[in-house]
Amino acid sequence: MKTSTPTTAPNVLTLRVEGMDCGGCERKVVSALERLEGIEEVTASSITGSVKIHHHDHGAPSRKTIEGILNELGYQVASHDGQTHASGSASPWWQTAKGRLVIITGNLLIVAFALRLAWPALGNVPFILATLVGLMPIAQSAWGALKMRNPFTIEMLMCIAALGALAINAAAEAAMVVFLFAVGELLEGVAASRAHRSISALANLTPSTARLMDNGQLRDVSAESLKPGQRVLVRPGDRVPCDGRILVGTSDIDESPVNGESIPRSRAPGDDIFAGTVNLDAALEVEVTRGADDNTIARVIRLVEEAQAAKAPIARFIDRFAYYYMPAVVLLALLMAIVPPLVSTMAWSESIYRALALLLIACPCALVISTPAAIAAGLSAGARRGLLIKGGAVLEQLGKLRLVALDKTGTLTAGTPRVTDVESWIAEEDDNSVLRLAAGIERDSSHPIATAIVEHARQSGLNLPTATGSRALAGRGVSGQVEGRELSLMTPRHLHEKVILEESLSARIIALEEAGKSLALLVEGERLLGLIAVRDEPREDALEGLAALSRLGVQAVMLSGDNARTVAATGGRLGIEAYGELMPEDKAAYVRDWQATGRGPIGKVGDGINDAPALAAADVGIAMGGGTDVALETADAALLKNRVTGIAELIDLSRATLRNVKTNVVLALGLKAIFLVTTALGITGMWIAVMADTGATVLVTLNAMRLLGYRFSPSTALTGLSQGKTTS
Repeated sequence: MKTSTPTTAPNVLTLRVEGMDCGGCERKVVSALERLEGIEEVTASSITGSVKIHHHDHGAPSRKTIEGILNELGYQVASHDGQTHASGSASPWWQTAKGRLVIITGNLLIVAFALRLAWPALGNVPFILATLVGLMPIAQSAWGALKMRNPFTIEMLMCIAALGALAINAAAEAAMVVFLFAVGELLEGVAASRAHRSISALANLTPSTARLMDNGQLRDVSAESLKPGQRVLVRPGDRVPCDGRILVGTSDIDESPVNGESIPRSRAPGDDIFAGTVNLDAALEVEVTRGADDNTIARVIRLVEEAQAAKAPIARFIDRFAYYYMPAVVLLALLMAIVPPLVSTMAWSESIYRALALLLIACPCALVISTPAAIAAGLSAGARRGLLIKGGAVLEQLGKLRLVALDKTGTLTAGTPRVTDVESWIAEEDDNSVLRLAAGIERDSSHPIATAIVEHARQSGLNLPTATGSRALAGRGVSGQVEGRELSLMTPRHLHEKVILEESLSARIIALEEAGKSLALLVEGERLLGLIAVRDEPREDALEGLAALSRLGVQAVMLSGDNARTVAATGGRLGIEAYGELMPEDKAAYVRDWQATGRGPIGKVGDGINDAPALAAADVGIAMGGGTDVALETADAALLKNRVTGIAELIDLSRATLRNVKTNVVLALGLKAIFLVTTALGITGMWIAVMADTGATVLVTLNAMRLLGYRFSPSTALTGLSQGKTTS
């Protein structure tokens, strides 16, 4: 019985475990460790090769005890806790425990055949010895699981089959079975580790050293030792060693290692840059903003590994199926051994032989690895292309989306509005005066419209006054004192609270808004001094991204807090349904209404903060952002590319992954069905059974790995059917 301390949050111990390659291994580890006193929860992932143990301080087993149990089950624990900074490197196969077992059993089999040819009088003795020696580590693992009250493991089935074959004088086949089993385990481990290596290899993108600027001196230090606040020099051609902010210098940065975007971007003082990207043109002085354990590369690796460990619904179903499948197969094999001799003339040796072969072919390894291998490969392929998906459940749900609601500013538009019109409406003030006063009020604001006004005033050569007593008017605008005058910048929706407009001015405001422009109206007391119009243009790839969604059979809708006329104008230019003047709770209400009326699973795309209620209400929340905290940590998925086409790419990748899963399940079950029949009829024997099981496992794993070469072209997506291409 487990003990817990309700008032204390459990601690988490993470271990890197070698040799845990399939769902059966995961169940064996979880079953063994969850029975220990003081353990709250255990999760094991064969894809990431990690085991997480949630335990309380009081009464929990020591790490040494846990490692001993894992060793007894046949797994090796790394010498340090699992970290996100995996090197991506691995020992050559011949230096692993499974590789050594293949070499030993293979050599023993060759020696046994040679001895039989040289000294026939030895009979089966060499094969018996070869079988027993090769079976020892397998039996150790089976015995360890049995002691933990988990008898239905592949190792136990292998021991029963091999010892049973020896008992019925099929020693040569027993030795061959042990060797083929070792080969299958090795191939399974090698193939299943590719997805993990493809992600952990990202850690190698960060250089090992950095040039630290210390009191005017340069010295080389370990990149892992960098702390926020320090300064480093990044020379042309160097990889950036940290997440940081440019202090001095302007250069093009190749960001493809982080977001998959092939076109370099110009970065200037004040811009953020990310670890692992490449400085192309000029030397940069960079202030470190995050340590090595929390930089963009480390966080991407951590998020993907957590996502790979989170099972999709279809994967959980396969696990539950395998849990009941194993005992059923053992019972079927027992009936195969006993019933035929009792009801027919079949010899006991023949019925037992067929039953043992049946045990081997019925091993569920191929089935249980078919789904997690495909999902892990899909998550890895997405991460390498700047598509972060937080778990198999999200990956599965993305492919089912039929409607996607998108924010306007920063999602469908560039998020950097520009001033298009400045108009004075009283004789005492000219256009420059209106612009100068408005810029003074907005001088310290970070709002996109405020930034656009201030930037336009500076480009116009105006000297900006200083505002005092500046304050936000919740949802209405901003006010403050400029040169002794009490001024406000207001939105048209709330202008009537202070000013009664003439008909001609109202018509002018309507015309500007219908042109897709957002307005800031300068007010003094009850007088309207003038207006400033800005427009945020659609992203360059907005039309292409929306067209790709349409070809995938997904409807796009715009939800925005901007004024209704501007939103309608932008929606008209993009050719989609649009709703404006929405508060955050209004956006969430739209999402819930669409869900209630059966418009299919709903996706919501936004910046991850202002759209938080709608992101939470949607079936899948997708955050836009070029490597920001919001993009990485908010919502269910994030687009590091910050491109609209990434939404269609997410959906297409999900559908490609689900097709791969279905193919794998058909392969695994189809091959088993064929060989179960041929084995029951005596057409195929034990070693063919093992080859069939091993072959199925390798086939489904290699098929899943095809997803690592995933490519998507928005122009080739077909309505209702994904045409995303994969390459081996």
